Amino acid sequence: MMLTEKEIKAPNGIMFIFILLALQLATFAVVFNGISNQSGMQTAIGLVLAVPVFICWFGFFMVNPKEARVLQLFGKYAGTVHLPGLRWANPFYSKSRVSMRVRNFESGKLKVNDNNGNPIEIAAVIVWEVVDSAEAVFNVDDYEDFVSIQSESALRNLATSYAYDHHDNDEISLRSHPNEISKALKSEVQERLAKAGVNVIEARISHLAYAPEIANAMLRRQQAMAIIAARQKVVEGAVGMVEMALTQLSEREIVDLDSERKAAMVSNLLVVLCSDEAAQPVINSGSLY
Repeated sequence: MMLTEKEIKAPNGIMFIFILLALQLATFAVVFNGISNQSGMQTAIGLVLAVPVFICWFGFFMVNPKEARVLQLFGKYAGTVHLPGLRWANPFYSKSRVSMRVRNFESGKLKVNDNNGNPIEIAAVIVWEVVDSAEAVFNVDDYEDFVSIQSESALRNLATSYAYDHHDNDEISLRSHPNEISKALKSEVQERLAKAGVNVIEARISHLAYAPEIANAMLRRQQAMAIIAARQKVVEGAVGMVEMALTQLSEREIVDLDSERKAAMVSNLLVVLCSDEAAQPVINSGSLY
């Protein structure tokens, strides 16, 4: 059976100090009066009353800000106290401390295979907080250990669901879509930790790289892809400039070029525009033919 948090109001501890102090002094007075009057019955009554009052002194506990105390009575969940300060409750309650503060969990570098089967190293930072103290204490054995194990499990599952780098513009990858990957990771971790009363505030990739054994090969691949992409842009721009030059020469009637001369001009312009090095001009002092 899944338990959910039930908040209870514990009385103010400062007030109970004075109440118990008054009761304890009253019981002592009854005992001393019975002894002085040599009344065994009165002395026994005073002692019987003094014992439970003394036990009540063990009911005090402190609740710090952003902290909760889960109360149990002989194994049965009684409720959770959130109000900070000195509080008093049944001295037979067991009082478990649960921090409600925001905490970070940083996974170690995990070595997994991405969606394409490439070995990669990945790590993440998970920002989380406990929002249901009863679920955190009773639904899992150790909620802190549960957060760490389930977060790493979710990170492994995420890494195998996406490729490290994209080969299609519409494909979501670990490296090129950080926002989408963070949302997917947060959703994956939250789904796993919800049963432990934990709310995931943020989840982000903190380390992402190819595994050392393939890092050099993948780096050369990325460089080759970058060179090809740059060449495509250069060629597209050069073709556009050549087309513009021929169009303007024709429209302004600056020079009349036949097919052969147009081909020669296109060839020369493409060489100049697409060359890695500066073109060396050749001056033709004679006829074109």
